[in-house]
Amino acid sequence: NNPVVLLADEPTGALDSGTSAEIMQLLKELNRKGMTIVIITHDKEVAAQCDRQIEICDGRVREDVG
Repeated sequence: NNPVVLLADEPTGALDSGTSAEIMQLLKELNRKGMTIVIITHDKEVAAQCDRQIEICDGRVREDVG
């Protein structure tokens, strides 16, 4: 459908490391093509691969925490 924004809630949460890497590469490619990707994750390794990080901690929003 080619959406403008894709919400990905724990997209690598239940995957092995190889498949997780493939999913992250796919999401990065979609982003390079102009799609906005919002990834919600507890995995700091996944978050570290993102261009921008926003963290919610104790009810406070902190931007660019990576």
